[in-house]
Amino acid sequence: MIEFREINNKIIFSYSSEYPGPAWVYRELDDSGQVTIIKAFSFTRNELISSQEKDNEDAPIEFEVASRIGEYYCFPKNVLSLDHDLYIHEGVSLERKLFIAERNISIFPKIDRMVSRSIYVGGDNENAIPESVFRDLLKKFPNTYELNRYASARISSILSSYLDEKEDYEEQYQQYLNKKISKKGANLKINFSELELLKYSILLEKLKSMLDDEISYSEAQWQEELLQIILLLYPKYIYVFKEAPVRDVYNNANRNIDYLLIDSSGSADIIEIKKPFDKCIITERTYRDNHIPLRELSGTVMQIEKYIFYLNKWGRKGEEKLTKYYKDDMADDFQIRITNPSGIIIMGRNKGMTAVQKQDFEVIKRKYKNVIDIITYDDLIQRLEFTIAQWAETHNKAMHPTATVAAAPSASGDGWR
Repeated sequence: MIEFREINNKIIFSYSSEYPGPAWVYRELDDSGQVTIIKAFSFTRNELISSQEKDNEDAPIEFEVASRIGEYYCFPKNVLSLDHDLYIHEGVSLERKLFIAERNISIFPKIDRMVSRSIYVGGDNENAIPESVFRDLLKKFPNTYELNRYASARISSILSSYLDEKEDYEEQYQQYLNKKISKKGANLKINFSELELLKYSILLEKLKSMLDDEISYSEAQWQEELLQIILLLYPKYIYVFKEAPVRDVYNNANRNIDYLLIDSSGSADIIEIKKPFDKCIITERTYRDNHIPLRELSGTVMQIEKYIFYLNKWGRKGEEKLTKYYKDDMADDFQIRITNPSGIIIMGRNKGMTAVQKQDFEVIKRKYKNVIDIITYDDLIQRLEFTIAQWAETHNKAMHPTATVAAAPSASGDGWR
């Protein structure tokens, strides 16, 4: 066993052992001039302060392991096989587990290899690791059980393709990791809740004011205003290009897409924005007991489908042409990609629809869901209201962490794309 004690501003390291007795330490010092104890402390006769007594060979062997400098005890780097000296505050209790983890893993060499200056533990030094943090770090060192589980999982991953195993060792290891307490950072959702609540509230107010006065907007003005809202609702898009060119290879003609959206990976999508005219979505009368799309909706769907068709056929050549065409408007080396583009249609109102009309309209939307997302202005309002309710709940929890907050309603549908 090992013990630490202070004598005259020095820390004395005391080593004792029942079997084999500590006498082996003296023999090692005589033979090689150096001895390593518990795989962490390396001593020479320069640090030795005890002497071998023939009549008491089992007496503890003592070394000077550190000396006081101000409020810290300095452990010389050579004693712990470090590149930098170690400083431990006088208020930190010195014990074996401070230096040695399970399976005799020496702790400070692991840390020393990751830093470029002396290590301070505890105290007020500006570079010191707080004692509580360091103690928590010690708990994170893998124990024997975890190491055995890890070894079994690694072996299992190799042999599972060739041998039948008694148990799923990889799954057992993952279950163990899931139960462990891992590092927990700041709750970013709570930190940004007030800003997000303000942002979506402003967007909702803006959208409602536009809808109340839509007659005063031209089609082009309406599209420009709404795009500002859309880009905040769809943050994955970082560029939007108006009248984007696309090649119709079948008719050997050039076409123009009203608005081309580019996401952060360079993938291109299409958006069509129509002013919210009444009754432009589905018929009031039924055809064979079904409300069917009006020409405005079916025509817009057809238009987007053709643009998607043109883009896909343009392929790699189109990527190169579009990237070159918008080079000055994008970040350096940014590439536009044509990878199964999708479309967004924003048009019409559904607040005046009957329940049957709304049901048939949902069928129509789902028919195109794999390629086109059809959104009415009332859908936008509803999504914004649900989003605001969710952020309000988060913000209330942040302001009143002990209070019980009623759950906000969850938005229907697939949420933001």
